[in-house]
Amino acid sequence: MKNVFYVLSVVLLISCGESAPVKQKIVVNGFAQGTTYNVTYISYNGVNYQRSIDSLLIEIDNSLSTYQQKSLISKFNQSDSLVETDELFTAVFAISKEVYEQTNGLFDPTIAPVVNAWGFGFENLHSTDSTVIDSLLIYVDFTNVTLKGNNVVKEKKGMMLDFNAVAQGYSVDILAYLLEKKGIENYLVEVGGELKAKGLNINDTLWRIGIDKPLPDLQEREIEAIVNLENKALATSGNYRKFYEKDGMKYSHTINPKTGYPVEHNLLSATVVTDNCGYADAYATSFMVMGLQESKDFLSKHKEIEALLIYSDKKGDLQTFITEGLKKFIELNANIK
Repeated sequence: MKNVFYVLSVVLLISCGESAPVKQKIVVNGFAQGTTYNVTYISYNGVNYQRSIDSLLIEIDNSLSTYQQKSLISKFNQSDSLVETDELFTAVFAISKEVYEQTNGLFDPTIAPVVNAWGFGFENLHSTDSTVIDSLLIYVDFTNVTLKGNNVVKEKKGMMLDFNAVAQGYSVDILAYLLEKKGIENYLVEVGGELKAKGLNINDTLWRIGIDKPLPDLQEREIEAIVNLENKALATSGNYRKFYEKDGMKYSHTINPKTGYPVEHNLLSATVVTDNCGYADAYATSFMVMGLQESKDFLSKHKEIEALLIYSDKKGDLQTFITEGLKKFIELNANIK
């Protein structure tokens, strides 16, 4: 009996000497893809994964950045036809092709030459007369770019790709996957405003994401809505910050690939919530091309996508449209209907 008590005493002493893992918030941030990134995660071992994150972002840039002259996509844009792809390029190509087909071509990465002509792209040509736009539209058709084995092929010389409307969202997905491989179960990953959340924050509540009031002349940021994000990705696209001004006119940075001209409608911003940030990014851009009513019609047929659309009414006041599944996760500004 004495031996039993002795063993129990030793076990208790050892147990008391071991400290339980401490929950802590790790924040990693930096610059990538011409913007900033912020990664917040809950850790029980205190390991900072910034080196792994930065390394992965560099790898993504080397594949998908149109601002890197030696990136894979830049090589494709500079070539006559054939370029060997990598897994990152192939994945983003597949997302883009699916959204292109779902939106009947309103999301089209081959819009790059026209975007450049309007001054919003990676070359900033600023040539916007109708003759130039019409001449560039012959290169806008994603069906003329295909994957053949390990190669991406363009059917017409002069065609270019720009994945900027999907690459940042896809980067978020890749960083989230990196954290999950490290055993992280609670995180918020953000790249250039596109983000993905899993689990809970340090206060054991859902991650809260602010959506900006979509007005161009605000001196300070104003929050229009807050989304409580539960194991989902979120991306927002809007026309209220980026615009092109010429001869006293302001032109939206969202270009309709069917016409080659900036969109003109009352939809000011589109926030999309779905499982993967690459898709959220692409669909948010698509809705800004569609406008309010067409976006509503699209969402009614695609229940897997949740969205917050902010638009101006005939009086110029802000109004909102929220899909049914998102309503329980969103808090609107009290001044908004």
